[in-house]
Amino acid sequence: MKIIYLILTRWIIPGVLSLFLFVSCTVDPPIPNNQEINYSHLHLTGEIPVGWYKLFLDMERFTPGVRVTNSAWILARISLSAYEAVVPGYSTQYQSIARQLHGMTIPQHHRENEYHWEIVANSAFETSFRLYFKTAPTQLQAKIDQLAQQNYNKLNSKADATIRYRSKAYGKLVAEAVYEWSKQDKEGHEAYYRNYDPNYIPPGGKGKWTPTFPDYLAAMHPHWGNARTFIANKDDKAKEPLPYSEDPRSELYKQALETRNIVNEIRKGNLFEDHWIADFWSDDCPTLTFSPSGRWVSITNQLFQHNPQPLDVVLALYTKLGIALNDAGIRCWGEKYRFNYLRPVDYIRNVIQSDWNSIMCPDGTGRYFTPEFPTYPSGHATFGAAAAEVLSQSMGYYYEMTDNSHKGRTEFKGMPRRFNSFYEMAEENAYSRIPIGVHFRMDSDAGLDLGFRIGRKVCTDIKWMKNYN
Repeated sequence: MKIIYLILTRWIIPGVLSLFLFVSCTVDPPIPNNQEINYSHLHLTGEIPVGWYKLFLDMERFTPGVRVTNSAWILARISLSAYEAVVPGYSTQYQSIARQLHGMTIPQHHRENEYHWEIVANSAFETSFRLYFKTAPTQLQAKIDQLAQQNYNKLNSKADATIRYRSKAYGKLVAEAVYEWSKQDKEGHEAYYRNYDPNYIPPGGKGKWTPTFPDYLAAMHPHWGNARTFIANKDDKAKEPLPYSEDPRSELYKQALETRNIVNEIRKGNLFEDHWIADFWSDDCPTLTFSPSGRWVSITNQLFQHNPQPLDVVLALYTKLGIALNDAGIRCWGEKYRFNYLRPVDYIRNVIQSDWNSIMCPDGTGRYFTPEFPTYPSGHATFGAAAAEVLSQSMGYYYEMTDNSHKGRTEFKGMPRRFNSFYEMAEENAYSRIPIGVHFRMDSDAGLDLGFRIGRKVCTDIKWMKNYN
């Protein structure tokens, strides 16, 4: 035993250490004069991000506590993490936006060292998904592992071990930095643990929202208007809603009658097109569909499946989309609880038809529902308009596409629909809330106006391109 010990300590172990030190010191020699590596010759695609955003739709649909509001909040931060991890070092046209965001500091990559930017992106997504979807069931956690490893297996052969390790570590470091920044948002951080405030009491009064027929759920995210936005602020408001009135000659009564009559005709088997539109955009039935903000991720996924784009272009568009949806949701919810306007179901049952109900989210027992928050402005409309503005400015104002988000679904009318522009999609999405019975027309109109304004701010007020330096 002493002989073996002497051999190990005197020759083998020192030899291995010497080899390790030699490799670690020589595998990645510094570039003379601290010169920055040029990646302009690379033509990386957006395949890695698109794969993660496909998984995002399952994560936000099936993770307990993730709803329409905090889904957009999470999306923005995951997207920003991947963008900030990759774009400053790789892109020749886009720049970091971190310095434009209050309190954000992003760890810098070492410009003299080489990175594999697809591995960086994969690591940033993997880390972010684990951090923001903590309540995801084990089968979804396993999907994160599976997708991450599948991507690494594909990418690892394209870089040596040192570059792989450095790239993976850097993506993780940036994602963790964005997560630490996101924790400063006390309202938004881990909001999936507190969708409902048991101490919140809606303000009373004629025409005001209260927990709604038939399930009378408490208000969802009544303080969401205080969550952190990126570019929108509390000056981004909806115009005043119609004054409350039960007079049949009033505009509110007429709009309530419009919602009631369309739903009643659909119940009779008429108005197939309206019924199709109502079901096609009904993306707020928990676990049955993804959320209204998730729907625009689905649309963007389809864009890049049919029209592949470079890695930095893909990351930039998803980040713009995430920020627009985040800010749209926060400002919309702030306005919802500022006006606290009652839903059509309560107005119609109290004033026009006492046994009336919406046709949203059937549960199989004949019951239908209405979302558990005030009506004005429409969240669907606000999300859709903000997303459509971003997509229009990025992909073109007359971009034609068929939306296959619910192709093959049999629980509702999800057959694909063809559109001539993203604006047309946003307008139909906003209108869909009337034939499904959960909004007045004024809700949809106000949401469109607010969302378009927020989308334009995201595209123009944030300086995305390097020529803004």
